[in-house]
Amino acid sequence: MAATAVKKVVLAYSGGLDTSVILRWLQTTYGCEVVTFTADLGQGDELEPARRKAEMFGVREIFVEDLRETFVRDFVFPMFRANALYEGQYLLGTSIARPLIAQRQIEIAEAVGADAVAHGATGKGNDQVRFELAYYALKPDITVIAPWREWDLTSRTKLLEFAEQHQIPIAKDKRGEAPFSVDANLLHSSSEGKILEDPARAPDEMVYQRTISPEAAPDRPTVISIDFAHGDPVAVDGETLSPAALLTRLNALGRDNGIGRLDLVENRFVGMKSRGVYETPGGTILLAAHRGIESITLDREAAHLKDSLMPRYAELIYNGFWFAPERRMLQALIDASQPSVTGRVRLKLYKGNVTVIGRESPNSLYSTRVVTFEDDQGAYNQADAQGFIRLQALRLRLGAAVGRRGGTL
Repeated sequence: MAATAVKKVVLAYSGGLDTSVILRWLQTTYGCEVVTFTADLGQGDELEPARRKAEMFGVREIFVEDLRETFVRDFVFPMFRANALYEGQYLLGTSIARPLIAQRQIEIAEAVGADAVAHGATGKGNDQVRFELAYYALKPDITVIAPWREWDLTSRTKLLEFAEQHQIPIAKDKRGEAPFSVDANLLHSSSEGKILEDPARAPDEMVYQRTISPEAAPDRPTVISIDFAHGDPVAVDGETLSPAALLTRLNALGRDNGIGRLDLVENRFVGMKSRGVYETPGGTILLAAHRGIESITLDREAAHLKDSLMPRYAELIYNGFWFAPERRMLQALIDASQPSVTGRVRLKLYKGNVTVIGRESPNSLYSTRVVTFEDDQGAYNQADAQGFIRLQALRLRLGAAVGRRGGTL
């Protein structure tokens, strides 16, 4: 679509330098009305400056919304029911935030009669894919504007020059080279670029935003309990909390005990490898707790099936397919496993480590009578194991016999 054909665009707007430049660029390049949308996902920033900046640009329709509860309840918790880890390590903190932002952008676009949406993701990263796959899944005919793929502002210097030319306020710390970029929400913070681009160099302590170092954590462990109802956490230390408040509480506990740091080289969907430093204090605790309660409430084959599907589920979220039918199908299967996942887990937090030290549930499949080394009073006939083992061994014995040059059993 030609630039002149766009009449109104909804911009995902943080109020920072990049999206402020994008806002003015949209106004000057497309000559269109810009609507700004700023989401509070628990990133910790004060959002009113974004509103004031948008007003300064003459924006008439400004949306600043607190989506923390929606984020945790409808996106983070469903993902944690799957115990999702991308490439075995990454808790998907950035990935899971993008579909919510995109969903709300589309809702706003429909409400205000906009014919386009815009984002500030670069052409090298995963976020452009995540945003745009969500846009198209929710509104197939929407026009998407991705300025980083269109403009000629190819360097930090050109970006600053554009800002000065158009009277866009520039914070003093933006005039020099930023040491690294940060993305944050209630689930995590991620740091990338600049001083982190050399994967052989250990991150400086200044990189960490949300956790103290494990070495500086208390010398005595912190013991907590988390209550689950149907797969979702509902209380910490016996206190019932809303989803966002619960994750906030776990973040504080994780921060104070140096929990949740990850230095990762990952495979981006667009093809390159990238190095990121992630902090997911509350999420790291939550993952251990959820697996702990599942260990006594899920049937063996149900648990193993879930684990076998988890990498695919995590990859779908990482690659931006939250609204795809295959993710919804997997979510339905995962959710069907969770009604019995109810109970309490006790955990020990100590110098960067999370250890499950107790678990109990009214739906527990763990039978002391069956598993005991003492007299089980006939609950388990050990002689039954002989036939079980011989049947399991049959194919192995047949294979071994053939391997002995056609021998027979």
